[in-house]
Amino acid sequence: MTNIIKSAITVSLTAAALVVPGLSAQAEIHSKSKELVVMEARDLPEQAQMKGHSLFLHSDNAGSTYLYVEQQQGARLSVFDVTDPARIKLAVSTPLPAEGAFDFVRPLGDNAELVYFRKDQKVGVLDLHKAKKPVLRTISITANLDTAESFGQSGLLAAGQSYNYVPAVAREYQLIDTSSANLTSLITLKDVKHRVTNNETGTTFFLGNNGLTVVRRIGIENDYKIHQMQMQGN
Repeated sequence: MTNIIKSAITVSLTAAALVVPGLSAQAEIHSKSKELVVMEARDLPEQAQMKGHSLFLHSDNAGSTYLYVEQQQGARLSVFDVTDPARIKLAVSTPLPAEGAFDFVRPLGDNAELVYFRKDQKVGVLDLHKAKKPVLRTISITANLDTAESFGQSGLLAAGQSYNYVPAVAREYQLIDTSSANLTSLITLKDVKHRVTNNETGTTFFLGNNGLTVVRRIGIENDYKIHQMQMQGN
């Protein structure tokens, strides 16, 4: 039964790649085994080509996963629907209050993300109750919530010290294809300051000066789709 499902998924993915506009198989980079697929910023929605400074993943209660990217020195927040890594879509790109560049620091419960502004040591909360319509609010708390301990189900115990912003170090990465007879470099990722991985689909998002680069792992994607189908069948 599992093999039948895997075959169905493979056929459906192949057919979709032929008919979905805006997805260019020629533009993407594939490893020899076809296990790894690299999608550069030009393969993604236009907003993915903008320089970003911070990012994080959030899954809602409806089974969708979103990637939130801070852009334009905190003046804009772009939200990408990455539920299906083969069809990444822009959910919303919205202007933000002029508080300056910020970092996503940690989740606050299931529907909020803690934000620290790099200037003036201000604190913010990104409300995610409506995942595609996030709301950023500043709050008047001076304690360091980054290192706060959980205190029961609805509390935090925080030390009274300021948040210490540490600039991210830009790194250069090479993605190596080991399925080739000779080790082959698929892509060099320059000036990467942040990356995050969706463990369910195996997708890794790299954020740098040239925007987003996405590396997909097809085997993990297919296993996740099979699991989802099995769960729906129960």
